[in-house]
Formats: sequence, C-alpha cells, structure tokens
Amino acid sequence: MMTRFSIAVAMGIAMVAIVIGSAWNGPDLSFAESSTDVYFGTEGTPQGPAAPAPHETVYPRIGSLDSRLLVWFVTQQHTYFGGFVLALPLFCALLEFLGLLTKKPALGLRYDGLARDLAKVAVLALSVTALIGSLMLTMFITLYPSFMKYMGGTFKGFMPAYAAVFVGESLLLIVYYYGWNRMTGRGMKWIHAAIGILTNIVGTALLMMANAWSAFMMSPAGVDAQGRFLGNAWHLLHSALWNPLNVHRFLADIMSGGAVVLAYACYRFFTSKTDEERAYFDWVGYVFLFVTVCALIPMPFAGYWLMKSVFVFRQTMGVTMMGGLLTWLFVVQALLIGVLFLGINYYLWQSMARIKGGERYQPYYQFLLGVLMLALFVWLTPHTLLTSASEVKAMGGAQHPVIGNYGVMSAKNGAVNILILVTALSFLYYRRANRTMTISWVKTGNRILTVLYIVGALNIVWLSIYGFYLPAKVRVGLSSPQAFTTFTVIVIGVVMNRLMLRGAVVHGPIQWGKIPLRGMVGLFGLAASFSWVMGLMGYIRSSGRLSWHISELMADVSPWAFTPDLQYATKMVTLNMVVFWAAVLALFWMCERGQQPVMGEEFQEEQVPLLSPVPSRET
Repeated sequence: MMTRFSIAVAMGIAMVAIVIGSAWNGPDLSFAESSTDVYFGTEGTPQGPAAPAPHETVYPRIGSLDSRLLVWFVTQQHTYFGGFVLALPLFCALLEFLGLLTKKPALGLRYDGLARDLAKVAVLALSVTALIGSLMLTMFITLYPSFMKYMGGTFKGFMPAYAAVFVGESLLLIVYYYGWNRMTGRGMKWIHAAIGILTNIVGTALLMMANAWSAFMMSPAGVDAQGRFLGNAWHLLHSALWNPLNVHRFLADIMSGGAVVLAYACYRFFTSKTDEERAYFDWVGYVFLFVTVCALIPMPFAGYWLMKSVFVFRQTMGVTMMGGLLTWLFVVQALLIGVLFLGINYYLWQSMARIKGGERYQPYYQFLLGVLMLALFVWLTPHTLLTSASEVKAMGGAQHPVIGNYGVMSAKNGAVNILILVTALSFLYYRRANRTMTISWVKTGNRILTVLYIVGALNIVWLSIYGFYLPAKVRVGLSSPQAFTTFTVIVIGVVMNRLMLRGAVVHGPIQWGKIPLRGMVGLFGLAASFSWVMGLMGYIRSSGRLSWHISELMADVSPWAFTPDLQYATKMVTLNMVVFWAAVLALFWMCERGQQPVMGEEFQEEQVPLLSPVPSRET
C-alpha cells in the first residue's frame, strides 16, 4: 500500500513539474537584440521571462498567518526529510558492501539486516518527503505566484529532467528494498548492491538539480540584468555557489540522516529489555557515529569554501552573513559545532568502559580535554562584542584589543583544525584500548606519531599566526594548507596505528552494551545538535539574501516581510527539529513494530565494530 502511494505521489509531482515548465512558457520571449549575462559577462539572446516588477511581489497575508513563516516551516521539513532519504540509501549501500566483504558470517548478517531495516525506513520516508514536497509546491504556487511563475519559466528546460530523475530515484529505491529477499544468492547479491549504488547516484543528481534553484536565488547566473534567461543552460545551472553548495548540502544530509539514526539507536538502547538488544543498539550507535563524523570532519572546510564563494560573488552578502545582521547566528553555529566535537570525544572516552584495558588511557584525556577547551574558546570568540557606548569608548572601538584577535577567521581556522586533530587522537586511543602491541618498533612508532601530531599542530598554529600579517583576501587562502596538514596527519596516523597493532595481544572482546548511560545520553545530545545545527546553517544561508527572492533581481516588497533576528530564528529552527524528530521516530516505530533486530549469533563475542580490527594472536 505504501509503495503504491510512493509511486503515485512521485508520478504526481513529476507531472506537476512538467506542467509548470510548459504552462509557464508564456509567449515567445526571444528577441533579436543580445544581452549580457549578469555573472559570466557573456552575450546571449533573451529567451525567458523578465523578473517580476516590484508591484507584482506584494503578497497578501492569510488572516494573521505569516505565509513566509509557513513556507519556512514546510520547506525545512522537506529539506530534513529529503536529506534523510538521500542519506539512508547511502548508509544501506555502505552496510551491504561491508556485509559482502567481511569474512565473518555473523557480522555480515548483522550488517545486511541493519541495511535492510534502514531501506524500509527510506521507502516510508520517501512517501513523506513526496507528500511534503507536494504541499510545499502548492504553497509556493498559491502564496508566491509571481516568484514561481518566474522560476518555472526560467528553469522550464530542466523540469522534465528533474521529474525523470525524481521518478527514477523513487523506483530504484523501491526495487532496491523489495529485491532484498529475492536477490540473496552470492552473485545476485552483488547485483543488488549495484542497484544500491545506482540509487545513490540518481539521488545525488536529484540533490544537485534541486540545489540549482537555491544557488540561483543567492547568486543568479545565465540571465541578464532584467532576469531574462539567455539560452545557456550550463550558465543557468552553474552559478557562483552551485558547486560549494552541492558539497556542503551533501555532507549536511549525511550528517542529518546519521544523526536521526543515532537518536533511534539511543532510544532503542534505553527501551531494550534484553542485554542482546542493548548490545546491538550500542553497536548501531557506534557505527553511525563513525559515519556521521566522517561527514562532519570535512564540513568546516566545505563551509569555508561556500563562504569564500559568497564573498567572491558579493562581498556585501558575505559581510551581512559574517559581520552584520547574521553575525551572532554564526556564533551560535560555532558553539554547536564545538559541542559536537566535545561530545564526540566524550562518547569515545565513555566507550572505554566497554573495553578491557581502556582505563590505561584515562590520564591522557585530561590533557586532551584541556586542548579541546582552549581550541573551543578560540573557535567561539566573536569578532565584535555586545557592548555599551561607554565600553566602546573605553576600548577605542567595537573590537576588543585582545579578545578581538581571536574572533577573526585566521584564528578560527587554526582552532577548528586542532579540534579535528584531538578527535582523531582520541580515536587512536580507542583503537588501542584492549590491545598490547608486540611489534619490535613500538617505541619508534610512538615517537613518530608524537612528532607527527606535534609538528602538524605547530604548522597549523603558525599558519594561523602568519595570517594576521596578510591582507584578508590573501589570508583566506591559508585554510587550504591547514586542511591539507590536518588530513595528512589523520591519514598517516591511522595507517601507522593500524600497522603497529598487527599481531597485538587482545585483552578481551568489546563488551557491547556495557557503555555507561551517560555515554548514550551524550550520544543522544550529539544527535540533537547535529539536526539543530543543520537547520540553523540552512537559515543562515537563505537569510543572506535578506529581502530578495533572487539577489538583486527580484525583491519581496510585502510590508510584513522581514528577516528574523537571532531569537526568532532559533525558536523556528528548534520547532522544525522537534517536529521532524517526532515524525521520524514515528516512522521508526512503524517499521520496527513486531520485528526483532538481526543481531547474529553470540553478539557479545564479536570484537568487530565498523572498522575491522587487525588480526591478533588470540584470533
């Protein structure tokens, strides 16, 4: 029943998209004269409608209801569920391949069972996403007719392709789920996994096409100064922010989807009635924390790329977002990202309780915590403080003579890279917890790792200090060598640690389910923070346009339209997050009702988390 509903809704949206693209063609708008692209500066013949005049963008209110807030709420829900639908098939394909590659049948069964359960949730979430998308489209057409008419007429060439990709994603996901039990043979299983990969490729294409609208609204391209399409579809698609927005939203979707699974694992851990189920969901939480962290680590660099592109496109927009009206929203965002890194380290440290021998590394965590807090304070420091007139006079300006130095991006780049390095070091300790290394070059290897991390940290700090002596437009480029340094240290450290653990003596298996409750509470808090920060970042990105529907081409001149402040925005983001989580937990309840998790035999005896440990003498 739900599958038929999914297909029906998908086909309905596809037909609506095609109708929008064709119905809003309007008369032949091509002209003999040429015009100039507002971004690329190339010449072209106008072939699309001009942006609506100001008197056409005064929209009525529905009684006392603010239609902008209503659209904001529905759009955010659609974005959350859309990211969830994008992330879950990716998780399923990853888990299925891990199950195929592992040499332990019980572990392979567990990976495959978890992937199948998540695929079922993805099919249900697809139906919800399509339903919310239909509601969102109806609201845009009803509440913002001139905006939708212009966007539909400008992007009419992409409408059939978007509809085809959307239907293709829906059909592939349904075939992927319902083919699970029918394609169980070894050869057929690889074909089934290939269908999963194809599903993710089509889903990524769908995300990129949807991002084209958002990127065009912030940084229009492919049109002239009047907003008329000039016939170059690649220019229309490839605006200044399209590529960085694709990367940023892809990582955000992985984080958002992983966060929801984390919350579900915590919920089932607390409500489980047997030790076996508790151990299973402890393992699920660890697996998806690892996946989510893999998306979190490059997120700051993707954010830098996006903001750098914003400044390159329009410096005024960048100043509004990072030094003007939206500045303190970035401070809140920095606080949440700092909490994420602190929470990840806290969870890893608490996870030592389920590993025999992990207590050996407890003394190191006091030092790591000190470094984390120091980097976090620098990361959180605002560029300017909220001060009175007398305080500004005493300081000689809005920027504090000492604290203000830590509020610039040069200092913050160094701080976030140190946060990432400390998190990677905590992971290395976790991998060593229940093993004693027996290789002959243990001391040499430890010295190399120590020098590697110290030199890497010093290089990051030195580049941050050096940035204070460079112009702002040059200083931004230092984020690349800092990111390269962090990536190099992490990769070399993980590879060396793995080599050093070969032949190690294992003190005992990982006792899944034995993690302290405060560790799982921290994991649940991490999940909430992930979802919250995604909603806030989406609001910051959209609000950079201020009153413009499309930057510098189409403004919303309705007298009741406004850009919400910090307090208003945080309330809306929180409301969206709570509603989304309630809906997702309801989906999980529907999927898990009457089913038992596939745990495999002797779950407690398994020592293998997501990353397979190196062979040991005891195995």
